[in-house]
Amino acid sequence: MAAARGLDVEVWDPARLAAEGFGGLTAVGSGSANGPRMVRVTYRPAGVETTDRVVLVGKGITFDSGGISLKPRESMPPMKMDMAGSAVVLAAVQAAAELQVPFEVTALLALAENAIGAASYRPGDIVRTYNGTTVEIGNTDAEGRMVLADALAYAVQELKPSAVIDVATLTGAAMLGLGKRHAALFGNDPELLTALEAAASASGEPLWQLPLVPDYEYLLESATADLAHVAPVKAKAGGGAILAALFLEKFVDGTPWIHLDIAGPMEVSSDTHEYSKGATGFGARLLIAFLRARAARARAETA
Repeated sequence: MAAARGLDVEVWDPARLAAEGFGGLTAVGSGSANGPRMVRVTYRPAGVETTDRVVLVGKGITFDSGGISLKPRESMPPMKMDMAGSAVVLAAVQAAAELQVPFEVTALLALAENAIGAASYRPGDIVRTYNGTTVEIGNTDAEGRMVLADALAYAVQELKPSAVIDVATLTGAAMLGLGKRHAALFGNDPELLTALEAAASASGEPLWQLPLVPDYEYLLESATADLAHVAPVKAKAGGGAILAALFLEKFVDGTPWIHLDIAGPMEVSSDTHEYSKGATGFGARLLIAFLRARAARARAETA
């Protein structure tokens, strides 16, 4: 697909991930016979001088058993769709090439199978992520934020983006709060949040903004690492989607950032509106609308 569109591709295999410090991806994929990967797919506009660089990060858990913190049986069948975020950002970077947007767009696909094996990561493990932050694992079924932590940290340190957007089937809490039609929207930049809300209106893929609540950050405190990646069992704090977003924010180093939790609208159980039963691809139209609008502004500014 990349070759047909003139896109650059780079793939990190398990050995390279471990050697370069992608501890989150390495840990999550450690129990699978199929080792983790990170894939970078980049579109660069031909003949255009630009400092604008958008990085799209996708959670790509190819199957999620929950790991040692095993999911109940009824929760597992849809988990072949836990790679929806990576599929969405791959679609968006292909669209950027077809639309010839006048700025660079990179998709980072954080790919792993969260399986159970002799080498699986465990609750209580301390994992060192790409930017050096250590994380105490409280629940191996909260694996998505670990692979995203590595990819986000790599994006901001190595690619220096103007904006970074992550897309993930991340939390049941987002679906519990917003249902199956709306994705949860978080971000640290008002202008970028406004742009995503406009793209949602244009694309017909609705978002609902939820707050990044600083008062909840104490739930990420750990006695043995820089961060805990889930709230303590006895905290009963609620707000799981918010806490996950607060965790991810620790890895963007102030870069303008959006987090889209698409756990609810990733699938429909029957033919509904424009969707066929099954995976919806929610987020692809949204990101393409965002890229179109950003391209239109860039072209207007240089006209």
